[in-house]
Amino acid sequence: MENTLYTITVFSENTVGLLNQITIIFTRRGLNIETLSVSPSAIKGIHKFTITLYSTEDVVVKVVQQIDKRVDILKAYYNTDEGLVFQEIALYKVATDKLLEKGSVEDLIRKYHIRILEMNCDFVVLQKAGHYEETQQLFDELSETIGVLQFIRSGRVAISRSKVERLTDMLDGIQAKYGIK
Repeated sequence: MENTLYTITVFSENTVGLLNQITIIFTRRGLNIETLSVSPSAIKGIHKFTITLYSTEDVVVKVVQQIDKRVDILKAYYNTDEGLVFQEIALYKVATDKLLEKGSVEDLIRKYHIRILEMNCDFVVLQKAGHYEETQQLFDELSETIGVLQFIRSGRVAISRSKVERLTDMLDGIQAKYGIK
């Protein structure tokens, strides 16, 4: 079976130690987390973990089931790229003099749709939002032509292509079942 990039979305309350409990599930199975991002979700009081990994679907199904069994987890789901809208953000620090020697900064900005976050005599910090391949392509070009002093890329942030958060449907079902308004 071929390894595919899967995105696991986990919904929970903001509980101390929960990240450790989730990562242990991956560690026990010998799975490497590619990216990890955590933030509040659109639902008040609920946090959303976005985790990516390369694996087979049967392994991902088992991991999601194990995560779902945790008491502090409301619900966990998995998707492939087709079910999501997603981005990463990358920051690149380059030497100002070398960037200006390269030629037209405007061409670089237009080609990669980057933003300049800070510029001074010593360095320029560039920001690029996009998919992994896009942020990596800019990194490769900058590395080859002028050199990169520092580089960081965020974990994937993703939302489902469904109209509402998948957790919303589950919570609505629970409220209807128990007559909660």
